[in-house]
Amino acid sequence: MKTNKKANKLVAGLALAGLGVMSVFLQPTQARLSPFSAAGDTYKAKCAVCHGADGSGKTPAGQKLSVHDLRAPEVKKKSDAELLTIVSNGKNKMPGYEKTLGKDACSQLVAYIRSL
Repeated sequence: MKTNKKANKLVAGLALAGLGVMSVFLQPTQARLSPFSAAGDTYKAKCAVCHGADGSGKTPAGQKLSVHDLRAPEVKKKSDAELLTIVSNGKNKMPGYEKTLGKDACSQLVAYIRSL
């Protein structure tokens, strides 16, 4: 009987460990991505249509709206706080994203923009 109890405990422990490992793989992909990767995905989904994948603004929508090249000196000289305000609240025809993405995601988006 003691052997069965030990075996049952071992099997139960292994099952719980397996569930823990599986839960990592069953999480939505976004949750497993690093913040920087998630910011890149957000940029592609929300910003690239106007600013372009490279930040140049040379897209049909970007040229129509005269968006800034995010790599330009006038953008680079802005502080992170200034860029965060623009990303969070919007500017001109660009919508703000703080309400839909949250402050942390907007901050990560600023870091991603700096990497362009």
